Amino acid sequence: MSIELIIRDQIVEAIDKCYHQQIDSTLVQLQNTRKEFEGDITLVVFPFVRMSKKSPEMTAAEIGDFLQQNVSEVEKYNVVKGFLNLVISSDYWVSVLNSASSNSNYGITQPTETSKLVMVEYSSPNTNKPLHLGHIRNNLLGFSLSEILKANGNKVVKTNIVNDRGIHICKSMYAWKMWGNGQTPESTGIKGDHLVGNFYVRFDQEYKKEIATLIEQGETKENAEQNAPSMLGAREMLLKWEAKDPEIIELWSTMNGWVYAGFDVTYKELGVDFDKIYYESETYLYGKDEVLRGLAEGIFYQKEDSSVWADLTAEGLDQKILLRSDGTSVYMTQDIGTARERFQDYPINQMIYVVGNEQNYHFQVLSILLDKLGFEFGKGLHHFSYGMVELPQGKMKSREGTVVDADDLMAEMIEVSRKTSEELGKLEGYSPEQAAQTYRMIALGALKYFMLKVDPKKNMLFNPEESIDFNGNTGPFIQYTYARIRSVLRKAADRKIELNRTIKITSEIAPKELQLIKIISQFPVAVKEAGENYSPALAANYIYELVKEFNQFYHEFPMLIEENVEVRNLRLVIAESVGKTIKTGMKLLGIDVPERM
Repeated sequence: MSIELIIRDQIVEAIDKCYHQQIDSTLVQLQNTRKEFEGDITLVVFPFVRMSKKSPEMTAAEIGDFLQQNVSEVEKYNVVKGFLNLVISSDYWVSVLNSASSNSNYGITQPTETSKLVMVEYSSPNTNKPLHLGHIRNNLLGFSLSEILKANGNKVVKTNIVNDRGIHICKSMYAWKMWGNGQTPESTGIKGDHLVGNFYVRFDQEYKKEIATLIEQGETKENAEQNAPSMLGAREMLLKWEAKDPEIIELWSTMNGWVYAGFDVTYKELGVDFDKIYYESETYLYGKDEVLRGLAEGIFYQKEDSSVWADLTAEGLDQKILLRSDGTSVYMTQDIGTARERFQDYPINQMIYVVGNEQNYHFQVLSILLDKLGFEFGKGLHHFSYGMVELPQGKMKSREGTVVDADDLMAEMIEVSRKTSEELGKLEGYSPEQAAQTYRMIALGALKYFMLKVDPKKNMLFNPEESIDFNGNTGPFIQYTYARIRSVLRKAADRKIELNRTIKITSEIAPKELQLIKIISQFPVAVKEAGENYSPALAANYIYELVKEFNQFYHEFPMLIEENVEVRNLRLVIAESVGKTIKTGMKLLGIDVPERM
């Protein structure tokens, strides 16, 4: 148990014993002691003044006395107005270091048979285009969140729902049939998802030309958009697909196969994976069944044009269409079917959807509809809503071909990594193969860290060059620090310096050494908070604070040349523990760290 939890529990006990009041532990506000005051942990006393009916200073002193008498780790305390500063004993901090040093899973809680099962959905691509920059943030957030939830003792199923049907898919199919001339990935040398995406862009180009021609012929803009030959052709394809027309199904299957092969390459390069993939082409039928059941039971209603709707005005929302007049499904219908299937496939305790914040309303409605249909899990769905990622030049549009392709971005990042590393001389003496592997590790570390260090709820601006800086709050800075630690430990081994990982201190620990141990002690707390708040950013920024502190320590305190054997051993064990914590923490973000740089 962390010292914060021990103190929190004892403060609850202190309030009961001293003032005969039972309080919830959430009332206990603990924070790190400010640097200008002596202490490690500070209690904000003001919430307890009304219970003690005494001054803040006197209340703080009474609680301090209780803690000093009942918590062996509390060595002494001081009071500054309404704040109680607690000094934790060196023996406790040494025990933390020993635990971090000896435990290969320090900070990580392993799942058990009785652990909660959490399903995390992320990626959710369409099969009419390749993955782009927005998908990268989605995949990285979903994968990292899954790893963090596992590190908090949950069983996790990583899942993907592929949007492989609908009018947007038919647009690519129609364009290939009209203007493709039989092209394939093999005949063109173009990656399958890119080839299909090219036809999606081609559809939009031809569609706009047709609209312009119809408007010139006297049609209104609305009629032109509805009656353009390309749009009519795509709609006809969708109806034939739902009717299982053999020719359309074969074309759909072939083009989707091209896309899946392309996706697999991108996912592997990005370092994300899935335990189960669902396809909307299969789940939408289950959704239609549920909607029709809801209609029969009076949960939903039908309009004169045969479309099916949900009336959500009682919930403060509006009317929501669930089936179009021609009987085709909408996204909501598909999500109802997918949810039903998932909860039949797995004993899920919690379902988390990693989807951008433009879909907040959608998931609010989905939760209500599932609840109305009688599914117990409806109210428990969690929408992990995140902000959009943009480039300096603004937003991206898939149909206009102005997106930043995921494959192109990763290739660009690797090239930037190579140039930056060569300019700084980071990889001198590496073989070409070693250098190429390290360039890739640095590039993907830079990309992932830059994406994940930002609060997920916020929109973000992505700048490739800024992300590969070897200084500041970046992935390469953290990777380089890890490599620096590994270099120190290799040199220690070369000098036959053996580490004693059971530390026993007879002399005073320097404040800088103590500060590093304190930050190491916060790792389990950071992992827990990242899980509770669904925020990989909390884990990322913890790692940066640890690395920043270590680099100051590294420049100020010699390790290998320190003559005092006990002090040298302490510093090397601290360095090793920092390295292990960096590696574990970066793994939660899906980031590898190099042994040499």
